[in-house]
Amino acid sequence: MLFFRKKLKKYDPEKERTLQDEIEAAGGLEKKDIPAMLISAFLVFIPVALLVLGFFGLLCFLFFM
Repeated sequence: MLFFRKKLKKYDPEKERTLQDEIEAAGGLEKKDIPAMLISAFLVFIPVALLVLGFFGLLCFLFFM
């Protein structure tokens, strides 16, 4: 558990403001960026979630058969 504490960085509002300013200076987010990010997140996480659910379903099937 302590292994992860070394790698986590504390929240810094100044860094967040700097990052937002850099995004705005680069042109900001476009109109369709948010839906594109959501679709890509679904394409990444849904198959993994289905595999995990399938694995647990298979275990339950074998356990109760």
